[in-house]
Amino acid sequence: MTGLTVAALYRFTKIADPQAVRDTLETVLADAGVRGTLLIAPEGVNGTIAGSAEGIATALAAIRALPGCEDLTPKFSHAATMPFHRLKVRVKQEIVTMGVPGTDPNRIVGTYVAPADWNALIADPETVVIDTRNAYEVKVGTFAGAVDPQTDSFRDFPDWFRANRDTLLAGKSKVAMFCTGGIRCEKSTAFLKGEGVEDVYHLDGGILKYLEEVPAQASAWEGECFVFDERVAVGHGLTQGTHALCRGCRMPVSPEERTSPLFEEGVQCPACAGTRDAATLAAKAERHRQVMLAARRGEQHVGKRMAREA
Repeated sequence: MTGLTVAALYRFTKIADPQAVRDTLETVLADAGVRGTLLIAPEGVNGTIAGSAEGIATALAAIRALPGCEDLTPKFSHAATMPFHRLKVRVKQEIVTMGVPGTDPNRIVGTYVAPADWNALIADPETVVIDTRNAYEVKVGTFAGAVDPQTDSFRDFPDWFRANRDTLLAGKSKVAMFCTGGIRCEKSTAFLKGEGVEDVYHLDGGILKYLEEVPAQASAWEGECFVFDERVAVGHGLTQGTHALCRGCRMPVSPEERTSPLFEEGVQCPACAGTRDAATLAAKAERHRQVMLAARRGEQHVGKRMAREA
């Protein structure tokens, strides 16, 4: 496939029967030739999907038919080849897992800030800016001056905030948070509201919408944005970035890291070198050989591992 449309989407909305919604959407998306991951939970829907323009239009029509999703506005980008190997539509307890009972963006949430207004907010000395993503994502790129919680999972964010609250809020009257597509920062604002923090903001549409709408010359973004598919990272205009994916540990690898003697394509990168035994490394090397052979035949090797999820 070529000239594919990629749609990143989420919506917090009450879903009474997630399993029934899952079954319906899986059938529609599969019939439309769409691949990717879609999560359904009582609190809403979340995912990134790819396919032909017609297939994505069909998929979005089905999702917009859900209560509360009528005005769903995905973040669109494009890929030269299919960035997903299969379609996965799953029922979860949360569409983004924080693990704090009572945190409900359908009930209370912070203030949405449009990309055009984001630079002014984060430049305000009264604002503390927090990147709600995981450490390996922040390493690829972030907003200048943002606080990096250095978390391994979004589940870690509540404990991190509670432990650092006094330091973070010292001398600050506003909290601005951001993430890839908007879902984690939106849920984080609901959490902070529940913790008694009132003046809380989040980037509407996330980094992806910011990179799409704000020109590079006016941007406060530094680096690239990690994405959870085979593109690995994107830059301004949502063009494909320069990072690759380590098939050993599924971490993003920069061009500089790929020049390291510790980097071996399909096997390991500097981050995971020395953490696996010889048999495991040999198995990964063989898998990579099979991937390359399949590519030369014009086929896709489905054993190729994807980026980890948020």
